[in-house]
Amino acid sequence: MMKYEYLLFDADDTLFDFPKASSRAFEAMCRARDIPYSPEVYRIYHEINLELWAAFDRGELSKEFVTLERYVRFLKALGLERDPAGCNRDYLAALGEGVYPLPHAEEVCRELKRRGHRMYIITNAVASVQRSRLRGSVFAELFEGAFISEEAGAAKPSKAYFDYVRRRLPGLTDENALVIGDSLATDMQGANNAGLPCCWVNPAGNPGREDLRVDYEISGLRELLEIV
Repeated sequence: MMKYEYLLFDADDTLFDFPKASSRAFEAMCRARDIPYSPEVYRIYHEINLELWAAFDRGELSKEFVTLERYVRFLKALGLERDPAGCNRDYLAALGEGVYPLPHAEEVCRELKRRGHRMYIITNAVASVQRSRLRGSVFAELFEGAFISEEAGAAKPSKAYFDYVRRRLPGLTDENALVIGDSLATDMQGANNAGLPCCWVNPAGNPGREDLRVDYEISGLRELLEIV
């Protein structure tokens, strides 16, 4: 018997290998903008990027500010005079072509589709990038749609974002839907805010948070087949 008809999947680090896509897109941007590339250079960018996205998740910054400011700060840290907006455009274009599904993601989603589950993407990613990646991936034929914060006018973990999802999926209820994602701050917190069951994908075995309800915790997507 199907327990959860609607499965709401986060994209990056749940279905897609985002670190791999990001590092390759960054390297391509560096080549295009004549920026010396090295693992240390990427580490500098990555730390700046993480800090800004964490502020976005807390509702302190807009996505538009984050995507440009990360390159403003990165170029300043390296003492380089380059166009930060151009760097960002090149990076996002390359990122949109970086489609690297995580292990077992395709086989699990195909089995879930075969069983009759209705699957959707829920993501805070840049809309143009995520639409491009989804079109170029095996998930395009498996998922019925994607709810992207940029288009929703709200972002995970806000209740407003999940209200947007609910309005477009009138059959979804508090009992027949499951939020699946790797982030405590956005996916699990968002499910808590929306009153939806949630499944934390935690392959690294990171510690949880006492203030969050996590209904299921798995180390890999194959375990999801036993839950839903």
